[in-house]
Amino acid sequence: MKYFILKLTIISQINYPSINTHIEMKKSLYAIIPVFVFFIIFVNAFFGHLIFASETYEVINKYSVYVHLLSDWNSDSKNIIFDVTNSWHKSEKNRNVNHVFNAESKDYNTNQIQEINGKSFVELKHEFSNCQEEWQPMLYRKAIDTVRHEIEYVQGMQLSSDPNVSVYPDIENNNYDNLEQQNKIKNGYVQFFPICTSKDSTSYNYSVKTDNKELGFDVYFVSSLLQQEQFVNGSFDYYKESGCYGQNKQSYSGTCNNIKNGGGLLVIFPDDLRPWTTKFTVNLYENN
Repeated sequence: MKYFILKLTIISQINYPSINTHIEMKKSLYAIIPVFVFFIIFVNAFFGHLIFASETYEVINKYSVYVHLLSDWNSDSKNIIFDVTNSWHKSEKNRNVNHVFNAESKDYNTNQIQEINGKSFVELKHEFSNCQEEWQPMLYRKAIDTVRHEIEYVQGMQLSSDPNVSVYPDIENNNYDNLEQQNKIKNGYVQFFPICTSKDSTSYNYSVKTDNKELGFDVYFVSSLLQQEQFVNGSFDYYKESGCYGQNKQSYSGTCNNIKNGGGLLVIFPDDLRPWTTKFTVNLYENN
């Protein structure tokens, strides 16, 4: 019995230091993690524009558009989110100038009440600079976007292996045919996304997808914002070359050439949103 008690005592004496060491290591980690997080935030705040500065003078503008449809719309769901990435190339004279986005100094977050087809909606643009300034990604956002891109690439939802470029598969809307789609969108919602370029005409790669599996969208490259109004009036003009438009899609990518400065992308879908927030992801990449 004495031998047994002595053995337990020896074992206990041997284990206590290792347990204490483990506790001390955990305490150290709890102290290190906040410091590490603060370091990331600090580096991003003061040096993020240098870390992510592009050697090819590519400018990135990421922004979001939040839309709330008012009661005169037929959709059950009244909320739409557009997440937009717009990349373009600086002109020679601006290559050494960084106009980093500063949301605090500008009135980018005010609500704007507008109308389409006599139906009202509220639009809020967040971090939208209208091609005037460039957005520099935060480190954690950059990491999250990269991981998300890799997951989508493995799942086949993303065709590009480059984490900085999104290419979506061509997925048709099979809930109804294109003829019905063209009838539905006559009273639907239209959103314009301007391109950014320093050229008189340019070429853009683009990709669009939605998480709403119940409907399809149309996408068209157009010469100006005026075409958004023309569509609402029943007639509009768009670039009809192959790759410049897609109809009744749930996911689509293409390339459009010879786009005039001031042009942009129209995304159109029916007034038939169901009980969830519909999200659209829009990517625009100017070619050299």
